[in-house]
Amino acid sequence: MKKDFLNAGADYSQNYTDSLRVRREDGSTPELQDWGVNSEYGVLRDVLLGSAECFNWMGPENLQYSSICRASDRDGLKFDHQMAMRQHAELVDAYTSAGVRVHMLRTDEHTPYQVFSRDSNFMTPFGAVVCQLANPRRRGEYAEVLRFYLSMGIPIYDLVSAGNFEGGDFNIIEPGAVLIGYTDHRSEERSAMQVGNWMLNEGWEVKYAPIDEFYVHIDLMVCMVAEKCAAVCLDTTPNDVLAWLRAKNIEMIPVSFRDTMGLACNVVALGNDRVVSTAAATDLNDKLRAMGFEVFDPDMSMFTDAGGGVHCMAQPLRRDPV
Repeated sequence: MKKDFLNAGADYSQNYTDSLRVRREDGSTPELQDWGVNSEYGVLRDVLLGSAECFNWMGPENLQYSSICRASDRDGLKFDHQMAMRQHAELVDAYTSAGVRVHMLRTDEHTPYQVFSRDSNFMTPFGAVVCQLANPRRRGEYAEVLRFYLSMGIPIYDLVSAGNFEGGDFNIIEPGAVLIGYTDHRSEERSAMQVGNWMLNEGWEVKYAPIDEFYVHIDLMVCMVAEKCAAVCLDTTPNDVLAWLRAKNIEMIPVSFRDTMGLACNVVALGNDRVVSTAAATDLNDKLRAMGFEVFDPDMSMFTDAGGGVHCMAQPLRRDPV
């Protein structure tokens, strides 16, 4: 009988283990030595950014995926590409001046929102995870992410396959404990559970945070700035998540609802009491400086008005373990 499919029924998974999945089913995946993160606040050594060369504000089809984009549309805000390029260059300068090595995804005119590099992937201690994006116009972002990791020899922990899941909903609170959000829109419960089960198998504690799709991702309202310290929107973060953070003795720097919807909470810890924020987050920046933090605060309005902050734009590749 003629075979209908090449290698039909064959177990080909081993052929791809080293390149596309290092995750072990029994949860014994070893932590990486040269790459990976076990926190959101260890000293940041390498970060992956997307290029702003082809960035522009996507059309009306994008409005259903972001309440922030809808607000910008209602307010009649306009995109300025030259301003976006200047702002992105200032962000890159903030990282390099802080001693962080910046890696850049190659530009692709078909994926202008690839500049929000955290959406399409996230890093664990065991390797990178490549996500599925909700917006059909953004799903192709996985391709350049895969090319980057394979070309760099950075192990891929696994690929999300259960449904939509985006990197802004994977939030390491401390080593061994992760907060996983989902809206059943940008990230779906079934795929959040897939990712959560991977981490549970590795012996991690997982706290799920179902949130309204209005709030897009959990990193809109909770971001670690240092060990045992987070910027948090108390008005929008679910009460059980607040209680979980308090039980871990996390000091919460409050961010107002208005500022949160302007991406003020969406910050990146650099380690050693240094934070990348934005110029618009004046209240949070003042609080951080009063606490002794060094704050890098570039103007990022062309990006925050498009629905993503500096945390959305940064995929940490390597942090010092804590």
